[in-house]
Amino acid sequence: MDTQPLLATTAGEPGRHRGGLVLAVCCLAQFMIVVDASVVNVALPSLAAELRFRPESLQWVNNAYAVVLCGFLLLGGRLADLYGRRRVFLGGAVTFTLAGGLGGVATEPAALVIARAFQGLGAAAMAPATLTVLSVTFTEPAARARAFGMWSAVGGSAGTVGVLFGGIITQWLSWRWTLLVNLPLGALLVVAVGRLLPRDERPRRRQAFDLPGAVTATAGLMATVYGIAASHTHGWTSPRVMGALTAGGVLLSLFLVVQRWFARSPLVPLGVFRNRAVASANLVAFFGIAALFSTFYVFTLLLQQVLHYSPLQTGLAYLPLSAGIALAGWRVSAVLPATGPRPVMLCGLATACAALVWLSRAGTDATYGGDLLGPSTLLGLGMGVVLNATTVAATSGLPQERAGLASGLLNTTRQLGSAVGLVILSTLAASRTGGADGTAVAPEALASAYGAALVGAAGCAALGFLAALTVPGRPRLTHR
Repeated sequence: MDTQPLLATTAGEPGRHRGGLVLAVCCLAQFMIVVDASVVNVALPSLAAELRFRPESLQWVNNAYAVVLCGFLLLGGRLADLYGRRRVFLGGAVTFTLAGGLGGVATEPAALVIARAFQGLGAAAMAPATLTVLSVTFTEPAARARAFGMWSAVGGSAGTVGVLFGGIITQWLSWRWTLLVNLPLGALLVVAVGRLLPRDERPRRRQAFDLPGAVTATAGLMATVYGIAASHTHGWTSPRVMGALTAGGVLLSLFLVVQRWFARSPLVPLGVFRNRAVASANLVAFFGIAALFSTFYVFTLLLQQVLHYSPLQTGLAYLPLSAGIALAGWRVSAVLPATGPRPVMLCGLATACAALVWLSRAGTDATYGGDLLGPSTLLGLGMGVVLNATTVAATSGLPQERAGLASGLLNTTRQLGSAVGLVILSTLAASRTGGADGTAVAPEALASAYGAALVGAAGCAALGFLAALTVPGRPRLTHR
């Protein structure tokens, strides 16, 4: 990557390479956040056997991370605005790193699940801070598009890289290293943030902290995501799921009331949704991520249960998808300032939709070169440009003091899309197999079930296409 255009337009640049190094730090943090959501997937059977997880509890190795991450993202973004991006970034990095290390040495299920929850808390502080730092560091449109392109490419491809890393680490080392690897990476991140990011400026006036809004938003999001995640095991009509979803709905409704009528300095000023780029881009991000990240789950099952790939082969099969996301997300940054995000989103979502329909046709006799390589590469290229364009649109037209808010909203939307998409696709697949365990169903039936789920993912991409029609046609990248 040619970093010269980035460095030349870095606001307040204290040295020749500072802009590129700040970008590298933010990309490393985003990489760790996304990888840790997927790297454990391949290791689940190994850790379940060693720690003696009950089958109904195993899902919470991932759900604890996802629920806490999604619940605290809005709060993390707002705290970065109020108390400093560097301070919140550092706190999140330390929490994430230590929790990963503790998870890697866990000797019982509860300890691992708790460690994963604290990893989610650290990630919720880091994720909005990375995007906020880029927003205020790269202020010129072309440089910002390039920075967002690299950040989006790293985040989008990290999910597939996590599957590959998980397969390699589990097969050659131990499941514990899927978490222990956070210690050296996290230490490097903490040192880099401390040395490279400028110290936070003192706010001109102390803003009131919206405690009722923070409590209702965080609890409401956690209850909602918990209910969605638990529905896969307990069913939508179970008291546990219905209770969680009802509580989430009530708390989020109360949150809106607090923001509209009572908060002096609201956690989420509702006027932000009058910015059409922000509102529309978040809707596109929801459907786009619902299609992409749920496909990771279904594609992995297709490879392992239908085509009998090993964990390492499964990880290698993801490389074209990962490379497509990275390449497209990076290269599209050159055209975004001229075209605006809308045509890029439309092209990417149409490509992704076609790729998912193509991939859904893979059966028990599918070959990698003939049936999987083409659609997985196209999916990566399509979603790579969408991830970049939504990031640009969702953070446009807002002043710097609301950069953390925009970042928190976008990351929250993506997490909700991932959770909802996974449940929808899992339900579609289960409807074809009667909800039976995949190991007890004929490969032909599984191929049909996963094909139906991939068609559902294509439907999510199509809904994202419709939402993208409402995105403004020209970028609005200046701060007001």
